Amino acid sequence: MANQKYLLVCSGESCDADKNHLLQEALQREVAASGLGATVQVVKTGCFGFCAKGPVVKILPEETLYVEVQPSDAAAIVQEHLVAGKPVARLCYDQQQSKLHAKLEDIDFYQKQVRIVLRNCGVIDPDSIDEYITRDGYVALEKVLFEMTPEDVITELRKSDLRGRGGAGFPTWRKWEFTRQVTNPEKYVMCNADEGDPGAYMDRSTLEGDPHSILEAMMIAGYTCGSSKGIIYIRAEYPLAIARLKRAIRQAKEYGLMGDQVLGTDFCFDIEIRLGAGAFVCGEETALIASTEGSRGMPRPRPPFPAVKGLWDKPTVINNVETYASIPVIIMKGGDWYARIGTETSKGTKVFALTGKVKNSGLIEVPMGTTLREIVFGIGGGIIGGKTFKAVQTGGPSGGLIPEEYLDTPIDYENLSKLGSIVGSGGMIVMDEDDCVLDVTKFYLDFSVDESCGKCAPCRIGGKTLLTLLDRISKGTGTEDDLAHMKQLSVAMQRASLCGLGQTTPNPVLSIIRHFEDELNNHIQDRHCPAGKCTALVRFEIDPEACIGCTVCARRCPVNCIAGDRKLPHVIDQERCVKCGACLEACKFNAVIKS
Repeated sequence: MANQKYLLVCSGESCDADKNHLLQEALQREVAASGLGATVQVVKTGCFGFCAKGPVVKILPEETLYVEVQPSDAAAIVQEHLVAGKPVARLCYDQQQSKLHAKLEDIDFYQKQVRIVLRNCGVIDPDSIDEYITRDGYVALEKVLFEMTPEDVITELRKSDLRGRGGAGFPTWRKWEFTRQVTNPEKYVMCNADEGDPGAYMDRSTLEGDPHSILEAMMIAGYTCGSSKGIIYIRAEYPLAIARLKRAIRQAKEYGLMGDQVLGTDFCFDIEIRLGAGAFVCGEETALIASTEGSRGMPRPRPPFPAVKGLWDKPTVINNVETYASIPVIIMKGGDWYARIGTETSKGTKVFALTGKVKNSGLIEVPMGTTLREIVFGIGGGIIGGKTFKAVQTGGPSGGLIPEEYLDTPIDYENLSKLGSIVGSGGMIVMDEDDCVLDVTKFYLDFSVDESCGKCAPCRIGGKTLLTLLDRISKGTGTEDDLAHMKQLSVAMQRASLCGLGQTTPNPVLSIIRHFEDELNNHIQDRHCPAGKCTALVRFEIDPEACIGCTVCARRCPVNCIAGDRKLPHVIDQERCVKCGACLEACKFNAVIKS
């Protein structure tokens, strides 16, 4: 319709979903009250990615982007922008972007992004199959069924050199080819949506914003490998993604795009959802299979690999959400087109959840080969509060901490591996001068130890021992021999653990030994934590020259370890101090010193 306008409102869980819902209702009320209902439509979408600035509203066709929008701002958007034709400058991310026809790509957060996996997130209503179809949805499936053989599909995937985005980076075409070649009337296609890394929400947001793309890709995999059954394994704590998947499956069946005789052909394919209990180890494909079969989620020795003998001992293709989301685009545009993006050994794009001490945290998609500096300081906008960058953790608890000297490293599987980290599923956490690498590594080790299934001794015992050694160092009782012990133990875990969880658990430990030896020596030799995070090594004292004896610190102290008369300098009893920092927060005269 001519002069039609659309107000797109994020409805993903990464932002405050309840607040976004209230914002959508407020905009709908204002549009109706202004008599614009015939020409203005308020549409809920998936994640825009700009999570630090949410809730976000994008207005089409002018592509104006408003950030940190509250329900109370709905009237201003409707009256000033839609009625008067003037942008609401105070809601623009950058005041230089407050032109009515500023493009989304002009904003630094989006400039270096190439959105393939996230192509529909923040663009369409994820609950509408019609909107997915208008964005070339299911065209790839149609092309495969009517114009391509299974061998043709494998050829295009081989040209694309798409590698699995779940973390291992195994060539997708090769996995599909293994399953296709096995002679068995019963095969399975599985989607691993058991994303559980701390700070990671790439797959969940993709499912929430574009569920049909995953269904389409799984059906393409089914056609290629000779399977008629698909299973999406997703953790139960993602209710919005589950609800949208169920709705998408129902819609696809109603349109004849799933079920018996898809699009009138002999190809039949159905998809069901299996809910996981939230065990991190079930991200490993054999543990995922065990859980799906109703057993405890524990890895199995390989070979045989799932592609040959997987679910119920049948040939099974398993890929994660991000891998599947790239498939329809590769089929439509060709493997050669996709291979032109990225590096020589790592093609295409990668989705990262950029979080931590960075100004513009959110969900981003960049070509492989983009440097860490471009992400942290370009897309991310640099460190919050102008503080000093210390490290970036890639790959979640299975990755490593990368220091400033390697910020210009292009991201790909090989480069990050050389630095002692991994691409992983896509978690990326930025740290500043206030973070202690030992404290951060303890957090990741504690997570991995807690999530270990306990099946193999190298992981079960080795992880706990590493955590104990780290804890000793953080309390000032560690020795230099502990570093040598951790190195030896880490190598043993990498070689002997049954699955990827145990094999990669030592990565954070090895990375800080390699890149942050000076900071570790501060803890071991000087019994000092430079960042002040290791409480056993922190000391609070009161400067008698600055203390006026107001008694506020003494009254705030939970263990009554501060003594002194009114209007006279106070003293902290170091034997009784629990290092809580309440005195530091309470003092208005900078008399309390943390060292």
